[in-house]
Amino acid sequence: MRKVITYGTYDLLHRGHVRLLERAKALGDYLVVGVTADGFDKVRGKINVSQTLNERMRSVQELGIADEVIVEEYEGQKIDDIRRMGIDVFTVGSDWVGKFDYLREYCEVVYLDRTQGVSSTELRAESGHLRMGYVGKRVLVEKYLRESAFVNGVDPTCAMIDSDGSLAGCGLVEQVNDFDEIVGRCDAIYLASHPNQHYGQIKRALEAGKHVLCESPIASTREACQELQALARSKGLVLADAIKTAYSTAYHRLLLLAKSGHIGRVLSVRAVCTSLVDLGSEDISSVEGKWSSSKAWGPAALLPILQLLGTNYQSADFVRADLEGHAGFDAFGEIRLAFEDGYGEAVFGKAAKSEGSLVVSGTDGYIYVPAPWWKTDYFEVRKEDPSQNKRYFFQLDGEGIRNELVEFARAAERGGKCGLYIDDSVSAAIAGLLGQFDTSKDHIELSPIKLGSDTCGEGVAR
Repeated sequence: MRKVITYGTYDLLHRGHVRLLERAKALGDYLVVGVTADGFDKVRGKINVSQTLNERMRSVQELGIADEVIVEEYEGQKIDDIRRMGIDVFTVGSDWVGKFDYLREYCEVVYLDRTQGVSSTELRAESGHLRMGYVGKRVLVEKYLRESAFVNGVDPTCAMIDSDGSLAGCGLVEQVNDFDEIVGRCDAIYLASHPNQHYGQIKRALEAGKHVLCESPIASTREACQELQALARSKGLVLADAIKTAYSTAYHRLLLLAKSGHIGRVLSVRAVCTSLVDLGSEDISSVEGKWSSSKAWGPAALLPILQLLGTNYQSADFVRADLEGHAGFDAFGEIRLAFEDGYGEAVFGKAAKSEGSLVVSGTDGYIYVPAPWWKTDYFEVRKEDPSQNKRYFFQLDGEGIRNELVEFARAAERGGKCGLYIDDSVSAAIAGLLGQFDTSKDHIELSPIKLGSDTCGEGVAR
């Protein structure tokens, strides 16, 4: 019996897939089809897959062409499968010509011409375009504009930049100067404006029927955040926190390992986020338009604490140091949360520098993520016995922004009925804690920080 094997994602199964599978089957007597797992697709950079692995496998099975359907889960599996299953022919579409010649050592390799004029990418793009507007800080807007180019179905339409810059020379979208024009022309808005503007802008957008992806915090209080979330739900809209770290593969896997008991019971989470690039060394006459350290870094530092220990903390303590001459503009801070069975510490600063690591401590080991942990593609699980230590590596494209945009667009397409990676309760807790940090009178106040020669540079914290 002559056995043939082929692999693919088979997202939104179409006539091109069917024709390719029919021709693959004609090469032998028994056809094995490998369907790539969701995680393996992400590692390979395929982030726009619309259907789940089960849906894609079922679509292939229901065709009745394949004699056996398997899952492709890791790099190098093709060699293992060919050897294990006694495969005679490996075949794949002609757009991969030369890519799999290395398999000729193990079996015959055949490249088949693809059906012209149809692809899953085109079908996904045609299924619905989300006209996207971008508002706020230039550096953040340009990042999201660049990453939007990798996401099918997201159509960058226009942008409005804060006073700190322009899109001149960017050549990506039309630049406008009116928020209401953005709202009128777009289906969804990425919001990176100053946090003080978030509540008003989000409310205007939601009332106009627009989805919103907003740099955290969504509002200045828990109650205001929950009000906006309720408004979004009532209109079938998406309101999501734009904390890109939540969408990095490494961080997501870290959460799953910790929650599954891999390090025992989680006792503490310590996250540190600091940067010196946003405050110049010269005397600053005004901090208007700049984000304080709690607004720039607080959401990212709080994220793993709230996602691992929950949002029902028993007490919150605050430490802060304001910028000299600018009372109310925190340049360094800490938020310490006590839970019934755990403890969290979020450290953030724009005029202070520390090791930007994440440490999750448990009763049977700990997880260590080196700096900068919020952009990690790597982490370690460490045990009492070093021989049990394990390192995990994951590809990180676009700092997690691409995956974030994919999930946001998918949620928008489904009327908000799709699980984003940050729960509403976490978003509300972040808004509430940062609001308390700003207004609480019961905190440890350090002496003000005077900018020196070490706190210099240009850019934004995140």
